[in-house]
Amino acid sequence: MRLSFGLLVASVAAGLLSVAAALLAMPAASLQFGLVMLLALLGYVLASRGVRRVRWAVAAGIGLLALVAAMRLFWYQEQVDETGWLTHGQGVARAALLARWREMLDRERLAALGLALGVLCLAAGVVGLPSRGRRRGVATTVLALLLLAWFGLGFARELGRYPLLGPLGTVWPALLAALVSMGALALSGWRADRRWLLPVGLVLLSFVAVDAYSDLAAAWYGWWVMAKPADGAFLGVGVAVSTSSEGFPQVSPALDAAVALAGAGMVAVGALRSSREADAS
Repeated sequence: MRLSFGLLVASVAAGLLSVAAALLAMPAASLQFGLVMLLALLGYVLASRGVRRVRWAVAAGIGLLALVAAMRLFWYQEQVDETGWLTHGQGVARAALLARWREMLDRERLAALGLALGVLCLAAGVVGLPSRGRRRGVATTVLALLLLAWFGLGFARELGRYPLLGPLGTVWPALLAALVSMGALALSGWRADRRWLLPVGLVLLSFVAVDAYSDLAAAWYGWWVMAKPADGAFLGVGVAVSTSSEGFPQVSPALDAAVALAGAGMVAVGALRSSREADAS
């Protein structure tokens, strides 16, 4: 068994375990297996054959996504250590609560920045692939435009909720990740492997970026409402931590984990396959 194939198998196995852990409401285990999956995928990319500029760009992208996963694991452990503070959140002063919320927003923005840089590196790998002039490139371009229109409509609906320039300082990394992933999707059809792993992976990463943008925008809006309440009113917000659901199926976190990990894996494998197929032809 070649090293690259063994690393790919290990990556798939760790990804499945991450999704299963998320389904069983075991977030720490899900984050740990997700990190292992990305690290094994990084090893697979480095050990595989292919055009050097493509391989190194993809490796940089996967490495940045693994760094984001490591940060999220560290932040989750820190949150567990502060369970006592979270449980008594309703009694915390308004200024302290807002400061804590702002800190969480800054962390999510940092994670979104890591996602954007990772997607930029993956997009550079896509651009580095030779163009084959296939007609199916039109299909991925149309699909990217449809995703962009859907994303634009959602963005337009939010304009009336808060000042336009207000959240941009927070959400811009996720916005950049969404636009870059859709742009790479538009180009991927002309460079796709025979099994279309690359375009499908970019579709999934586009959903991940849009979801990151939506979460950041919603979190900023909640912080903004608390920081500037209307008519001097203030709503006390408490953060509850519950472990009663552990062991019961949790579909949404499992779906999020599956989409994110599958997207990264398919883009990496698809880009390397496209590179090898181009060399062979």
